[in-house]
Amino acid sequence: MLGTVVNSIAIILGSLLGVIIKQGIEDRYKKIVMDGIGLSVVIIGIAGGIKSENNILVIISIVLGSIIGETIDIERKLNSLGDNMEKKLGRGDNNFSNGFVTASLVYCVGAMAIVGALESGLLGNHSTLFAKSILDGISSIIFASTLGIGVAFSAIAVFIYQGLIVLFATYLKDFLTSEVILEMSAVGGILIMAIGLNILDFKKIKVGNMLPAIFIPLIYYVCVFIFGL
Repeated sequence: MLGTVVNSIAIILGSLLGVIIKQGIEDRYKKIVMDGIGLSVVIIGIAGGIKSENNILVIISIVLGSIIGETIDIERKLNSLGDNMEKKLGRGDNNFSNGFVTASLVYCVGAMAIVGALESGLLGNHSTLFAKSILDGISSIIFASTLGIGVAFSAIAVFIYQGLIVLFATYLKDFLTSEVILEMSAVGGILIMAIGLNILDFKKIKVGNMLPAIFIPLIYYVCVFIFGL
């Protein structure tokens, strides 16, 4: 769990620094910075999404995952959690919930979160999560400087998400082949692109309700393995 703990701490420290910096940044600079972040997130998502070697599986994963997520209404639950945290901890920060949800999604759906947590759980190798910690720490400074302290609390989501993968890595190792991880990462890339579009206010996409899509490739390959489809 060392890599996950370090990752969570990096997000918190980066966010605190971002909040401090935020006080001295004019609104017009915050707007242009967020536009830059949005464009960057879109490109990162596209780069991840086009790596798929099974586009049909990716499309099916997005469709099925979105239906499942919409039925559960994950987005509403995430926003509700963010709103409750805002009331108790936000201290008048109206952007608290947005910062929490946006950062949580960005930090959890990427390939490094999955691969790094697997390496940590299976091999005790934390190098990927250490590298992710640096990236997340830097990006949290930027996010928090515009979205506020809510970004810091995304560390909780990262700790739970990556921690569960680390704990269950031993049971999943036979199924999480490089092929499966590639397709899960491709789906994650599409969701990251959607997050970027949300940041740009291009279109409001319920990315939270699409989260189950990431795990559809895993379920598919488990079925192939068990039933020989």
